[in-house]
Amino acid sequence: MSAPPTSRGVPITEKQQLVDYIAGGEKPIADWRIGTEHEKFVFRTGDHRPVGYDGPDGIREIMNRMTRFGWETVYEGDLPLALIKDQCAITLEPAGQFELSGAPLETIHQTCAEVDTHLKQVREVAGELGIGMIGLGFEPKWRLEDMPRMPKGRSAIMRRYMQEVGTLGLDMMHRTCTVQVNLDFSSEADMVKKMRVGMALQPIATALFAASPFTEGKPNGFLSYRSQIWTDTDNNRAGILPFVFDDDFGYARYVDYILDVPMYFVYRDGTFIDAAGQSFRDFIAGKLPALPGEIPHMGDWADHLTTAFPEVRLKRYIEMRGADGGPWWRLCALPAFWVGLLYDQTALDAAYEFTRDWSVEEIIRLRLDVPSQALHTKFRSGTLREIALEVLAISRQGLNRRDRRNHVGDNEGYFLDPLFAIAESGQSPAETLLAEYRDSWQEKIDPIYQHHAY
Repeated sequence: MSAPPTSRGVPITEKQQLVDYIAGGEKPIADWRIGTEHEKFVFRTGDHRPVGYDGPDGIREIMNRMTRFGWETVYEGDLPLALIKDQCAITLEPAGQFELSGAPLETIHQTCAEVDTHLKQVREVAGELGIGMIGLGFEPKWRLEDMPRMPKGRSAIMRRYMQEVGTLGLDMMHRTCTVQVNLDFSSEADMVKKMRVGMALQPIATALFAASPFTEGKPNGFLSYRSQIWTDTDNNRAGILPFVFDDDFGYARYVDYILDVPMYFVYRDGTFIDAAGQSFRDFIAGKLPALPGEIPHMGDWADHLTTAFPEVRLKRYIEMRGADGGPWWRLCALPAFWVGLLYDQTALDAAYEFTRDWSVEEIIRLRLDVPSQALHTKFRSGTLREIALEVLAISRQGLNRRDRRNHVGDNEGYFLDPLFAIAESGQSPAETLLAEYRDSWQEKIDPIYQHHAY
């Protein structure tokens, strides 16, 4: 989740400014970068309980100690709630999930090095405090009421509003973790093709990364319960966007969608003002009940863009949002998967043709079935396992053509090896966890914190 904004920008008086803002994200291919974000649950190693904000071993103390590595503190009021360094940020999700928003980097090699450096820093600091961190899609043991709450103004507004628009919004906020990758586009046509491929293939990513089969210490009947939760969080701002596949889709159509997404807040003078359920269109007209007579600035639009949560989100870059959190190697594999598909033109064209005859109804059906069935999900005459293998082959070919090599001469293709192993086996990471739970863990959940922590 974003850190508090630092600038309001220019006043907004017409829709075209909003279209131009998104179009301003266009970059020449030479300037395309890869940004990876991942969240982690924070727990005490002694009893595996989640860690609150305050106290000698709390999240606040972790953040204070992270400054030894050159991180600078960002405050909300007088509370330290984020860290920044170079082009990276560390932010807190509503229950203290510890998120790294990585720098825009040129290669997956650099991305994986960034992940490795971050996890080493986290382990050093957390180890001093008797704390661990784990990457899973859903908190495996603790109840919603056991989860701490970070003192963030934005989160307080969302907590209240989520209970009005769905039944699982508080679970989404407090008990889920994800990994996502942010990628660039060169033109409106390039954006459209990438959005369509990303939206169609997001269920494949969900299946390959499914890692949330437990709730409150027991199997929950799903393989990606994180993904299932999004089906009843707030359907005004989540899920598959059918209009992405319409002939008239482009920047303006996406702006219309975001304008119709109900607002959460307006940020003014260090304070989040509750505007939940109100209309950004009314805001442009100076008729926002929360701030009567005021019109928005571009910083308000940038904030509002972050409050829609579709499976693929457009800002001034494209966010791939369908994967559960996981171990470090899957944090490297997700950007590799999407870069191979979207950053090589031949691969992008091949993926587009591969999915071109998929109907919106089929894509939505996949999205609904994947949380419980993962790679076993039926599609036409086969399953997603076969689809995943074909898509992974396209991605690897794309990475091979990119031919970005590390210091020992390897290109980025090897980052896909773990995903090929998952697809070939037909078993999602969640099914591996379930097998461990039944066998070596003797149907106890606590071993997950020893065996799968970072």
